[in-house]
Amino acid sequence: MQDSLSDQLTAAHKKHLLRLAKKSIQHGLQYKKPAEANTEDLEGILGEDGASFVTLHKRKRLRGCIGCLEARRPLAVDVLENAFASAFRDFRFPALQHDELENLDVKISVLSKPFPISFTSETDLIQQLRPGIDGLILTDGLKRGTFLPSVWQELSSPEEFLQHLKQKANLPSNHWSDTIAVARYTTLEFGKDDE
Repeated sequence: MQDSLSDQLTAAHKKHLLRLAKKSIQHGLQYKKPAEANTEDLEGILGEDGASFVTLHKRKRLRGCIGCLEARRPLAVDVLENAFASAFRDFRFPALQHDELENLDVKISVLSKPFPISFTSETDLIQQLRPGIDGLILTDGLKRGTFLPSVWQELSSPEEFLQHLKQKANLPSNHWSDTIAVARYTTLEFGKDDE
């Protein structure tokens, strides 16, 4: 999948992906597994390898968020799998129950390909960050964490964004080393307002 996500994903694609996410959650409630894609789901860009995150909110509070950083399966399949995982496999929350469906808000973020950022220091990295635009993947050894661009709504300063991302990767907020690697990506995010 190319990086011009907004050019490739039409309003019809977005609606279809949102329907797939909801279908997979409902299927999971009944059968304890994600729904499967059919031929129609795999047409055009929906059949190309893509990476997505599915985020669930219940009454504006986070209820689950699971996704993939690398495109390794058809986008429609990725959304089906991640919607199920967000509802039933996010370790931070109990599995979703039938009575929660009515108040559930589903958002999908389709990710661009991540690109490494070259930097000489933490200050240099911070100066290159684009608030509200960049999603980041931070890696140091076996530690890894990511924040979607939507996290900028809560952590608006680049310094704070980076500190919290380090903590998410199980590193101290003041950690720095010569082995830290950071990649950036963008997302196309859509939800019920796009249906």
